[in-house]
Amino acid sequence: MTEVVAALIWRGKKFMICQRPAHKARGLLWEFVGGKVEPGETKEEALIRECREELAVTLSVGEIFMDVTHEYPDLTVHLTLFNATIAEGEPAMLEHNDIQWITPDEIGKYEFCPADEVILERIQKTYE
Repeated sequence: MTEVVAALIWRGKKFMICQRPAHKARGLLWEFVGGKVEPGETKEEALIRECREELAVTLSVGEIFMDVTHEYPDLTVHLTLFNATIAEGEPAMLEHNDIQWITPDEIGKYEFCPADEVILERIQKTYE
């Protein structure tokens, strides 16, 4: 199983979603920023590193919002989604195809990675 971390970053009433690059698995689907936990890293350290690499921002990592295990045809991921805020920097598209700030009402306009679907349902219920 692959340990993956991601960030639920809010700006006012909107949260950040990122579109995967076309050449990667699940290309052009939307997701929360994050990535794989490397050996020797805590989940929080991995999330801070991934956001620095992918968005050129420094995160302040908060509490866990939700844990999800999802089986894709090519891998099984254990995804830990943290509440987080941007402590420093302005998001830049270093890896992603696009970045959007959306409200929970706008979730249905985007096609997300399957692992994120239960998280998105919880966001809609929590922030209606």
